[in-house]
Order: sequence, then structure tokens, then C-alpha cells
Amino acid sequence: MYLQYYVYAYLRTDGTPYYIGKGQGTRAYSKDHNVSMPRNKLRIVMLETMLTELGAFALERRLIKWWGRKDNHTGILRNRTDGGDGASGAIRSAEFKAGISKRFKGRVSPTKGTTAWNKGIPATDQAKEKNKLSHKNQTPWNKGIPASKDSNIKRKLKMSGITKIKVTCPHCGKVGGKPAMLRHHFDKCKCH
Repeated sequence: MYLQYYVYAYLRTDGTPYYIGKGQGTRAYSKDHNVSMPRNKLRIVMLETMLTELGAFALERRLIKWWGRKDNHTGILRNRTDGGDGASGAIRSAEFKAGISKRFKGRVSPTKGTTAWNKGIPATDQAKEKNKLSHKNQTPWNKGIPASKDSNIKRKLKMSGITKIKVTCPHCGKVGGKPAMLRHHFDKCKCH
């Protein structure tokens, strides 16, 4: 039994919650919800961490009941269920998986081949400062949660066979990892 689940809330600007959820990993920060995520990530609040899945479901249900739902006129939350009904750990049949696969085969992303509207436009100093301030004093969701033994073993096995490519800049002779060297040396080297 791993204590890897948490219960989170999305807050309005006045500090009241509009969504209560249960998750693990980066679930609170994913856009796969029935409601929109707050633009300001500081309004995503971890209410309780280090829970079992059963404990997280129970707390989610209790908080949804406490604040009430808008859709059934009992409160202020935009949740569409009473909670405790997540699909984590669900075992899907081969037929179910084949149906999902068939539905998505051949689909092309609507943004494929398009360019981002802001590509090539440098951020202003004001925008950079605003971004820096929005991340200040923000605690990572997993701070203080020790990695499981299984995940440590998987990470070590994955990294054990990787040899990183080293390259040498022809202008200054510096040796380093390929991504960083391509970013700062070769044609961009300040030594020539």
C-alpha cells in the first residue's frame, strides 16, 4: 500500500474552491478535467497528501459534500459527481482497448502543421518578471514524498545502459554534452 495519492482544490480569486479532486503524480496540473484549471497555478492547492487511494476517495467525497455541487443546487463546486468514483487501477478488456484504438486511428491533430502565434516574438521584461514571480515560493507537489523502491530500481536500470554523447567545439576546444554544446558553441561560440 503506497501513500501516493492526494486531494486538491482549484480556487477562485476570492479563495473559495470551485473543484475538488483526487489524484497522484501531476493529475492536479493536467487539463484532463470537466472544469478549466486556474491560470494562476498558485490557486491549485494540495489539501491533503500522502494518502492511500481509499483515504483520498473518502476525503474527496467528504469535501464535495461539505461544499456542495452547483449542478444539483447544493453548493458552489463544479464537480459533476459526489466523488470517490475515479477509474485509477481499472483493468480494461482487450475489446475495450481495441475499440479506443480504432476510434483514434487516423486522427490528425488540428494544430499539426501550424505555427504557434508567438513563435519568434521575444518575451518582454515585464512578462519575464511576472512569470518569475508566479513561480516564487511554489512548492513542488512531490516535495517530501520519498520515491518508492520500485521507481528507484526502474530509474537505475533505465539509466545504467545510457552513454551520453560528448562533442568538442572546433572554435574553443571545450568538451561537453551534445545538447548544451549545440546551444552555446559551434556557430554560436563566443570564442571566435
